Amino acid sequence: MSERPAGWLSDKELQEVEPADKAAFRSPVPTQIVSNGEYNPPPQTEAQRQVEGLIKEYCEKYAKHQGVDRRSFMKSASGFAAAFLAMNKVFGPVWDVSEAEAADKEISDARAKRLSKQFIFDDQTHFVRDDFDKEGILGLGKYAVEHWNPKMADTPMTLARYKFENYLKEIFMDSDTKIALLSSAPFDDPEWYLLFNDQLRDARATVNKVAGSRRLFSHTVITPGSGGNWMEEVDKAISDYKPDSWKGYTIGDPLAPSSKGTAWRLDDEKLVYPWYEKARKSGIRNICIHKGLLPRDYEQSWPGVWKYATVDDVPKAAKDWPDLNFIIYHGALRPFLEDPAYELDLFEKTGEIRWVTDLARMREQHGVKNVYGELGTTFATCAVANPRFAAAVVGALVNGLGEDNVVWGTDSVWYGSPQWQIEAFRRLEIPDDMMKKHGWKTKLGDADSKVKRKIFGENSARLYNYKIRAEYEQLGNDKLAQMKEIYEQTGGERNNAYYGYIGKRTA
Repeated sequence: MSERPAGWLSDKELQEVEPADKAAFRSPVPTQIVSNGEYNPPPQTEAQRQVEGLIKEYCEKYAKHQGVDRRSFMKSASGFAAAFLAMNKVFGPVWDVSEAEAADKEISDARAKRLSKQFIFDDQTHFVRDDFDKEGILGLGKYAVEHWNPKMADTPMTLARYKFENYLKEIFMDSDTKIALLSSAPFDDPEWYLLFNDQLRDARATVNKVAGSRRLFSHTVITPGSGGNWMEEVDKAISDYKPDSWKGYTIGDPLAPSSKGTAWRLDDEKLVYPWYEKARKSGIRNICIHKGLLPRDYEQSWPGVWKYATVDDVPKAAKDWPDLNFIIYHGALRPFLEDPAYELDLFEKTGEIRWVTDLARMREQHGVKNVYGELGTTFATCAVANPRFAAAVVGALVNGLGEDNVVWGTDSVWYGSPQWQIEAFRRLEIPDDMMKKHGWKTKLGDADSKVKRKIFGENSARLYNYKIRAEYEQLGNDKLAQMKEIYEQTGGERNNAYYGYIGKRTA
């Protein structure tokens, strides 16, 4: 078995990057893109350098005003505000933030406390099994440190970051996330499996037993293109694992073009329609599918495979199976861990976002109402690289698929605690000129608006039959809530750490 799949950074490429946990600026919000190790991270852009400089300037200024050191300030709610002020200064007014939040601790803390009670259902989270030993995956975090979540750099970059104990801390202690869906992925080499399906089931049972409430949901990963009797795993899932939803990768192995020809299509009647029938009859009707996230040279580096990452197979499947829910992960965004400047320019000129626009127009063009867009990794990348592009992606999905058909996901813990992503989405608004130009009607609204409440949690609650009114009250008094209260009272705080690789810094 190879120690690292072909998709991971080569020795030469590794000479061009640095560990994000050690080299990245420990900002409340990442100041450059962090690579998961699959592809070389782009270098910090001039705009991102400007943001970083302003964050340092603002944090110095407001930390002195509050009488604290800069590092402590950057871990505070006021530190978050200062970071978004800096981003607005460079990229334009995309984030809803006031100088008062940065200057006045009482104002920022009161806001954070009020919003901490939001119902947030993160429908894409990860950790790895205890015996997972593939250190190449640390690239995910090293990328995040440099580009998104520099506070991840406060602790050493080891595989412990991606294992169960740290997962519980990052998701449930260091963020406002209330419910998480645990996922995994298939690989040509089984040794690379993050979690096997029985481990997904067991992790869900463990967390929910300890919590005394439903805090963790789980997938079963299916592999239609793998050959053999893959449907046996479907039958076993229905009888034994009892997943909350299914997870599939139409491209097969997500790290590199599969050497085993494992790609498949959602509309393959012979191959996958028997699975849909079993899913429908079992009542496990949420079909979560990885789409998008390919490198810039995808036509050359993924020949014969890249088309499986597009959404052209979704309309027929969704029409043929109207009682199944097709949840398209990453919103099908093509760029992966790169500066989307080209994509933004394309959008400004044509109104198109490659593959995202195809997904967003499905309701209008195909009449399907059972297709959803999910934001994991996509929102994080765009928010850091260019906030205006983040607004474009979210705006296209919300105004195309509808506010009831966009769901929140972060792909944590690859990029550290999801709190910075939560805070960014709370502050995001679609610029007025963009709304007018594209004829969009639905704005996102304030931090606790109807639209954001739907995306943060209500839409997933509906999909997963989670009764917010009946079950949410339990969360305030369950074991995890008690642990979090003690954690905060005893001085526990976000480490704002990011995990992965960053392009070597020039200063």
